[in-house]
Amino acid sequence: MEKHISDSYTEQVQILTQTSLNGNLRLFGGQIMEWIDVVAAVVARRHSGKNVTTAAVDSLEFRGPAYANDTIVLIGKITYVGCTSMEVCIRSYVEALDGDKKLINIAYVIMVALDENEMPCVVPGIILDSPEARCEWEMGKKRYEQRKKRRSENY
Repeated sequence: MEKHISDSYTEQVQILTQTSLNGNLRLFGGQIMEWIDVVAAVVARRHSGKNVTTAAVDSLEFRGPAYANDTIVLIGKITYVGCTSMEVCIRSYVEALDGDKKLINIAYVIMVALDENEMPCVVPGIILDSPEARCEWEMGKKRYEQRKKRRSENY
């Protein structure tokens, strides 16, 4: 059974407080990584209907800072699925009080669905219902093939 990308779309919103700042009074990288992992897990759980585990962070790119009292919006969606794995893209933004958003981070996280014995299990396919979704799928497939190649080179 295939699912629409919108079926697992997830947003998380945070207001940046002092406890999430680093020594330079900017958003601590480890904090946003934690938020990204949670959003990726929710997206993957919604898509698969299963518990999931993080298999890999394919990429994590910081594009801009965030400061105390900023509103941080994380948006996650499925971009590619394999047999048991799902690639989730999380885009993180600083949202101004007028609603304008500035991209500060892009991450691709690989999640694996787990059965009741905590073994990988098959996940639904996705319905590519827009040119953007098709493009993201193709790019996700290339990243999947690159990951697979890297794994085989390391063994």
